[in-house]
Amino acid sequence: MIPGMTKMTISEFKSKCIGVLKDCRRSGKAVIVTLRGRPIARVGPILESEERRTLGIHQGRMELHGDVVRSETTQDWEVLR
Repeated sequence: MIPGMTKMTISEFKSKCIGVLKDCRRSGKAVIVTLRGRPIARVGPILESEERRTLGIHQGRMELHGDVVRSETTQDWEVLR
């Protein structure tokens, strides 16, 4: 087991799930969930670097030229000629 992690049976995790998740976030320590003594999951906090914003990530990095909704494509497609 990795130092700083605690072990918990799956039934105990089910009954205390919300509290365990809050403790993980507060303490920064992960919990190993076991089934019949064997580890099946690791529950841990999300690091701030993992919470990066994805919407608008390229804002200011691109420029649009012309109308992107209505563009003239008849020159590009032989079928439309």
